[in-house]
Amino acid sequence: MNVEHEDVEVNGVRLHIAHRGSGPLVLLLHGFPEGWYSWRHQFDALAAAGYRVVAPDQRGYGRSDRPEEVSSYTLPHLVGDVVALIAALGEESAVVVGHDWGAPVAWATALMRPDLVRGVVGLSVPPAPPAMMPPPSVTRQIYGEGYYQVYFQERGRADAEMAADPARFLRRILVGASGDAPFADGPRVWMIPEGTTAVDGLPEPESLPAWLTEEDVRVFAREHALHGEHAYTGPLDWYRNIEANQGLMSPFRGRTIDVPGLYAVGTMDLVLAMRGVAELRAALTSIVPDLRGDITLQGCGHWTQQERPAEVNAALLDFLAGLDRAPAPRTGHGARPQEA
Repeated sequence: MNVEHEDVEVNGVRLHIAHRGSGPLVLLLHGFPEGWYSWRHQFDALAAAGYRVVAPDQRGYGRSDRPEEVSSYTLPHLVGDVVALIAALGEESAVVVGHDWGAPVAWATALMRPDLVRGVVGLSVPPAPPAMMPPPSVTRQIYGEGYYQVYFQERGRADAEMAADPARFLRRILVGASGDAPFADGPRVWMIPEGTTAVDGLPEPESLPAWLTEEDVRVFAREHALHGEHAYTGPLDWYRNIEANQGLMSPFRGRTIDVPGLYAVGTMDLVLAMRGVAELRAALTSIVPDLRGDITLQGCGHWTQQERPAEVNAALLDFLAGLDRAPAPRTGHGARPQEA
């Protein structure tokens, strides 16, 4: 992987970016608990096809700044970073690709600033406008206090548990939420049992799957450890704004995402076990009218572009190449024209 690194100032925040290639801009937005390195398998393929590929550490992560206030991590702030980054890179538009938390940011950027987004891709998390995910006041009633997003609301608790040994946490979550998890009875919602921690509740893997190496774990851990004991405070503050996002995004209620879109998810992705996701997926074409594909990756877990880089790269390149083509005809609501 041959990438360059630099820092860019956006909205008073210094963002670290990894980049390669030249041509139309493709922004790759990582999720929790990752960073630019989660796109390590995409740089070469996209750059070789003639694209300028840029993957930032989003605010709070890795080599980027970590604003102190919890309120600095709202969805409008995160979208604002994408908008400012496009301008700082000297571009007028971009294709925005997001995974996990990066997917809501990508979908919301396309919703709020369609003038800047040529196309949008969401991996794992489908679009749920306007705030993109249900708030803790709702999920607490559905799942209880052990639901990970609810557990994360107390500032300092999960932060300290994860930061105590980043490599241990990362090894457990990356394997535990993958298609190679110890259980094989289907995807499960991430729950933290009472009396355990966000780390201890995840099983220690006996070995790493073929798609993940010890060096990968070390790179992630080293990048995260740059913020010391607050390695996960910024990333977890994203979750602590889910409730606030409901009001902040309310002006966009009823809006559709009107740029070409693509969605991909693995059959073992924990997101599919969440209540309401099946209904969201069935309604994708009413949310994203110009949906160019809804891809299912058999046996793939949550870490879509890391577990299945060849399939994801092929889907991205096909989507990118087709952005100037007319939308494909649809045969019905929620149609899934592309399966992998």
